[in-house]
Amino acid sequence: MSIPKLPLAVDHIPDAKRHVYEQEPILSGRGLGIMFGRVVGLDGVDIDLYPGEVLAVIGDNGAGKSTLIKCLTGAYLPTSGEIYMEGRKVDFKRPQDAREAGIETVYQQLAVIPALDISSNLYLAREERRPGPLGSVLRMLDKKGMATRAGEAVTRLGIQTIQNMGQAVETLSGGQRQAVAVARAAAFGSKVVVLDEPTAALGVKESGMVLDMIKQLRDNGLGVILISHNMPHVWEAADRIHIQRLGGCAGVITPQSHDMGEGVAIMTGAKKLVAEAPA
Repeated sequence: MSIPKLPLAVDHIPDAKRHVYEQEPILSGRGLGIMFGRVVGLDGVDIDLYPGEVLAVIGDNGAGKSTLIKCLTGAYLPTSGEIYMEGRKVDFKRPQDAREAGIETVYQQLAVIPALDISSNLYLAREERRPGPLGSVLRMLDKKGMATRAGEAVTRLGIQTIQNMGQAVETLSGGQRQAVAVARAAAFGSKVVVLDEPTAALGVKESGMVLDMIKQLRDNGLGVILISHNMPHVWEAADRIHIQRLGGCAGVITPQSHDMGEGVAIMTGAKKLVAEAPA
């Protein structure tokens, strides 16, 4: 059973990307709401994410960006509304449920262990045992196999700054650590990758590397949700931009339909988005 798509003004979507929106949304939320005591966290938010697109979520502090993402990924249980994966209703009780459904999240506070090497971090909490009795009886880890597969995951993303899977994460730069976290999400996130402020603490060169990885995830057919306060990065990487304001959705725009100034004006309430009829 599929649900109706949200209205989509395709006039501002480049012709080369229109085929993406002919598909079924990979992840959808309808009427999502959550209360924290008497404080409204989300107020009836609708959202659609398509496979092969980068959907940015922007908003001022307290607008509900992180709350929305946590509801979609099982960290919070919404008090109202429904969540759908590929048109089927899902009920995530915990983040593990979302991971098992194919959703991986990379938080701003990277969940990497500096003392471990790159391959061990990629397989953190997903360690694989050696085949045969060595794994089933002696419970030995397949370190060589995990290192090989970790290298393949990094190569698929086009990450050239990481070569040695046995290198300790504590010896890496900030951008390289972010690359490890994104590579882990890409390796196990079969459908959706959520990135929370992935370039917040990075320099210009490292930010460019992360943005390239985001585009590569999209080109690999994954749905990507990007949360960011960096408007130039949003306008560079996003296909559509979901604007949160005061717990609700103030509108969805594209980099082609609105410039950064207009997007910020909608985000802060200085300007209201004029609804367009779907083409």
